[in-house]
Order: sequence, then C-alpha cells, then structure tokens
Amino acid sequence: MQKKEILYIVIPCYNEEEVIRETSKRLIKKINHLIDANLISLKSKVMFVDDGSQDNTWNLITSIHKENELFTGILLSRNRGHQNALLAGLMVAKKDADIVISMDADLQDDINTIDEMLKDYYAGNEIVYGVRKNRNKDSFFKKTSAHFFYKFMKKLGVDIIYNHADYRLTSKKVLDELENFNEVNLFLRGIFPLIGFKHSIVYYERKKRYAGKSKYPFKKMLNFAFDGITSFSIKPIRLVLNLGLIMLIISLIMLIYSLVVKFTGHTVDGWAFIVCSIWIVAGIQTLAIGLIGEYIGKIYNETKRRPRYIIEKNLSEK
Repeated sequence: MQKKEILYIVIPCYNEEEVIRETSKRLIKKINHLIDANLISLKSKVMFVDDGSQDNTWNLITSIHKENELFTGILLSRNRGHQNALLAGLMVAKKDADIVISMDADLQDDINTIDEMLKDYYAGNEIVYGVRKNRNKDSFFKKTSAHFFYKFMKKLGVDIIYNHADYRLTSKKVLDELENFNEVNLFLRGIFPLIGFKHSIVYYERKKRYAGKSKYPFKKMLNFAFDGITSFSIKPIRLVLNLGLIMLIISLIMLIYSLVVKFTGHTVDGWAFIVCSIWIVAGIQTLAIGLIGEYIGKIYNETKRRPRYIIEKNLSEK
C-alpha cells in the first residue's frame, strides 16, 4: 500500500488581511478532499508565513490556528521580502513534511492543480512546477515585459521555467539540497532548476486576485527581475567589456582620422560631434560603473553572511 505523505502548503503573506480568511476556507476543503482520496496524511498542514505585515494578518493567522490545528504559522521579525519569507516557510516545513507546496495567498494559483501535482510526485517526480497556461488576464505591458524577461534570462544562460512563478511542489529531498544554497540574493525560481532531480510541469489557469492589491508593483517587479539577472549570470559584465572594446576601437579610428586631417591641413569644425561623443562615452561609462557596482554590492552582501530571515514566533512550537 502506498505510504500517505505529509503535505505542508506554505503561503507567504504580507498585508493579506482581506484574503486570508477566504484562503483558509478553500484550503480546508482541499486538504480534506486530498485526505479522503488517500493522497496525503492526516498530519498534513497549511503554514502561513507572515513577512512582517503592517495590518491584522498575524492576528488572523493566530485566530485561524486556534480554530483549526490544520493551520499553523510563523512570524518573521521584520519584512524580509517574498523570497526570504518563502524560504523561511520551506525550511521550517521540511522538518515535519515529506512534500511541500508553495503558493501565493491571493488565490490566483488554482488549488485544484494540487491533485495533479501529487499524482506527478507519486509517479516519481521530486519537483512539480505549476505553470500558467497563458497571460490573457495580464495587461499588454505586463505580458510583454514578462515574455521579454524569460527570453532574456534564457539568452543569459539561466535555466528557468517559462511562465513559472513560485507555485510548485518539492520533496523533502529537494529542500534538503536547497538548504545548501547559502546565497543572500535569493531568486528561488532560478535555484530549483539548478538542484536537478526528476521534475514535471502541470499547467493551470491563473485566476484574478480575490481581494486586496498586488504586493508586486512595477518598481518591485523591476527590482526582482534585475536581482534575478545579476544573481545568475555574469554576461551583463561581459557585455560591458565588449562594449568597452568596441568604444576603444572607435576611439582609435577617430584618433587616426584626426591625425590624418591635421597633417593634410584640412580644418574641421567638429564641435557638435566632439560634444556628442563626450556625452555618449560618459553615459556608457556611468552605466558600466553602475552595473559593476551592482555586482560588487551583491558580493558585499554575500560576504557579510547575515541571516536571511529571523523567526519571531512559530505557532507549531508549544
């Protein structure tokens, strides 16, 4: 008889008081359905991770836990960002769970996909990626920028699953290996493919957010994308190097041209050209210095080895 595994569903939360009650109601039905179908153990739980919310999120998590021990939660000492909050939940959950599914609190990830994820896991896959079928509900800008991001990451040599965010199933074995990745600059959707093991993909329709506002406005999305690029590839640095070589060649050509003009006795106005050249070169140099500085800043953060999160409260601990 197939052993029924302990499943933990890990849900990072930041100011989710408007949606967390509804999320818990739907997950109670889903967990009970999975238990009745003999897909998971009675010891399975849902773990909310409060990423230093400023609203009533933690009080609601505590209340939900008291009402039903199917739910548990951890509170981070301060806001550490989605990726660190998710990592905290994964590391705490793996102590008791055989398999962990991570998802967002806003009910955009279709929880009915969990059945298919579990079937793929029992078929021998250690990681099952939840991938949205399309981006029909996104704005033109978001759809285009997301497409560009994934394509650009692939061009840089980053192994990343197209249209996959953080809705995934992972086994305890995978999470044990994830613990060995000690980098401070986290980009989990790029790390999991690096871990390896047999994996599969399940597709689902992403729904509209049930309530509240997105915690990823344009600025945060831009920063997240840039972190992903600079955390997994040094090709932007090489691009700057190649650009510098091209500028050097152009400069040598212009030097030879200037000398030829001088010795042949021709007068050249050239003031506008010189000014434009100075501004272009200065702009490229500033961009290059900024890019290099970004990498140096990441090295600086990594060398300090500060903790990626601090857990203030854990409802599972008596």
